[in-house]
Amino acid sequence: MIAAERFDPARFARALLDPELPPPCGFPARRFAVYRNNVVAGLGEALGARFPACKRLLGEECFRAVAVAHARRAPPRSRLMQEYGEEFPAFLENFAPLAAYPYLADVARLEHALGRAYHAADAEPLPPAALAAMPPEALERAALVLHPSVQLVASSYPIVSIWRANMVEGASPPQALDFAEDALVLRGGLTLEAHALPDGGYAFVAALSRGAALGEAIRMGQTCAKTFDLAAMLRLLLASGAIVGVHQ
Repeated sequence: MIAAERFDPARFARALLDPELPPPCGFPARRFAVYRNNVVAGLGEALGARFPACKRLLGEECFRAVAVAHARRAPPRSRLMQEYGEEFPAFLENFAPLAAYPYLADVARLEHALGRAYHAADAEPLPPAALAAMPPEALERAALVLHPSVQLVASSYPIVSIWRANMVEGASPPQALDFAEDALVLRGGLTLEAHALPDGGYAFVAALSRGAALGEAIRMGQTCAKTFDLAAMLRLLLASGAIVGVHQ
């Protein structure tokens, strides 16, 4: 039996994730080692469930080692395991052994955004006819309300193509890694979606998410890309159910 007065929760937590520390509070070494291994394995499984594309890119064995290193540096801060891994993208970005895979952190950011979208509130998409019925002057002054699940991820790498190649059956990997893809992430019904945004699309959607009027959002998109295509952008938002309302 472990005497209650000898139990130190902080010391116990540290020892769980650091194999160099002795068993705390009088725990038998063998029993504590089993418990420690189970905890670390469980954290690795939770991380793999939240970042499946990263797991596939690294492979089972490598991902397990990375997950252990991450757990020791950034242990869970919440009782909700769905929140575990908030720091994983930044960890990957600064993890020297993975320096040869600079796109990996942004793929993790995309998967983190997918997780946030999954747990976002529901909302009914706006019928395309609702926008088509508005006079152009009123539409330019209107603010388009985005679905609560909408997330944006900027990247210098083709993260949507990389993610699809690892998560969507039949999808082909990108032929090169030297081009950028900004991602629009959202949940349509029960389905999570990730779309590569066209030029200027990130600035356009970011402006809408801040409550900017459509006219201002268009100017932001055009400022970032001379080839900004408003029609293509609106088709993507409407088809994906990303617009749920209009505020005059």
